[in-house]
Amino acid sequence: MMLTTTSPEYDDARLGYQRRDPHRPEVIFPVTSATEIEEAVRYAIDHDKKIAVQASGHGLTSGIDGGVLIATKAFNHVTVDPERKTAWIEAGATWRDVLDATAPYGLAPLSGSFPGVGAISYTLGGGLGLMARRFGYAADHVRRIELVTMDGVRRDADDDLFWATRGGGGDFGVVTGIEIDLFEVPTLFGGSLYFDLAEHPEVLEVWQQWTKTVPDEVTTAVALVPLPDILPIPQALRGKYIAQVQLAILGDNGEELIKPLRAIGEPAMDTVGELPYVESGKIFAEPDRPDRFNSRNVLVSDLDPTALATLPKLAGPEASTRCVIAIRQLGGALTREPAVANAVCHRDAAYSITVISPGADDESELQNAVLEPWRELTVGRLLNFNGAGIDLREVYDEPTFTRLTELRERYDPDRRLQANHQL
Repeated sequence: MMLTTTSPEYDDARLGYQRRDPHRPEVIFPVTSATEIEEAVRYAIDHDKKIAVQASGHGLTSGIDGGVLIATKAFNHVTVDPERKTAWIEAGATWRDVLDATAPYGLAPLSGSFPGVGAISYTLGGGLGLMARRFGYAADHVRRIELVTMDGVRRDADDDLFWATRGGGGDFGVVTGIEIDLFEVPTLFGGSLYFDLAEHPEVLEVWQQWTKTVPDEVTTAVALVPLPDILPIPQALRGKYIAQVQLAILGDNGEELIKPLRAIGEPAMDTVGELPYVESGKIFAEPDRPDRFNSRNVLVSDLDPTALATLPKLAGPEASTRCVIAIRQLGGALTREPAVANAVCHRDAAYSITVISPGADDESELQNAVLEPWRELTVGRLLNFNGAGIDLREVYDEPTFTRLTELRERYDPDRRLQANHQL
């Protein structure tokens, strides 16, 4: 089936989670199989059209004008092999689809904080998930990738393509499915401690010091969130500037490990406890409604206390524009190279800092102001957490960037494919 701008289903098919600059294609192929993806790519080749691909649309940086949109959200089946501890994920599957399929076997994927994100696009960008410090990037645990390259041929990614697609993004073809490792993690200890920064301004400093002591079984982050006094925000959080300490801990001593955090004082809200991994989206509790937003991310070698202290002033309730700052601890298994090399770089980074600005306007000036104090400690960027307009030379080291751009020219010499981040 092919949709045009006059089709009743056109808007529903083209719109995803990110509404800042949605796709405006000439035609849409709402695919349900790998064969239909091949047909869509060949149509674009025959008619000399650009191609964009969208599953959930969570990481969309800029929409395509004209051309062909391949909408994969209905092509979302997940097949689990419990003996091999693997899953085959079709192109449009979200992490919610994967979690629901793997949970009956007591197995878990290296999924992200938000279950609504497309599992494949997340993994192609590296994939920094809830068990990252224990097992590494999602891209480190991919066994097979099938894709349609820009000559219209469906193939298994091997050698250079297999290296590039794991961490190098979506510039090399339209992925029809991937096979990933699963892990025996039926439950974990997790949730969030929501501290009112007006009452507990020391939260960031305490969290930073605590992260220097925790084992790899702890994956943690903190988000600074100015919350308006409105429904449906929980009463305990309304109108407050919140430091949300987010926790995902493997093993049976989670409560003992977080004692230094509980010593801060009484949180405004506490959701920490044992939970099935299938419900792990409750840890970050991110909003699930479509929205307009932009983001900037940097990877840093450490957290400087002076720079850390600037964040509440630059992005808190007194800031001219509301924004969210998210800091994630890295290290652990993220520092180790995978068994089969991939394109993920800057594994020596200790923390990730992301500024998220809701709204349609360009807030790069504010985002740059928030990140400026971290310039001396910045070692690179993550692909997945950055919106439009970043220099990909900051995502990859020079040899990796050169190799990726050469492969882009080899597999898409006409630059037909419009990925979220263009090499």
